[in-house]
Amino acid sequence: MREIITLQCNDCKNRNYTTTKNRKKHPDRFEVRKFCRTCRKHTTHREVK
Repeated sequence: MREIITLQCNDCKNRNYTTTKNRKKHPDRFEVRKFCRTCRKHTTHREVK
């Protein structure tokens, strides 16, 4: 079953994005580079609870 997760910018700590993932297949934390509107650049965003 897919669950909704929130992505947080590693630089400014703003929670910018939401997405879904399958926790049974991918139990580790999700990390991706996305554009942060606050920092105004591409930064690493990590899954938070």
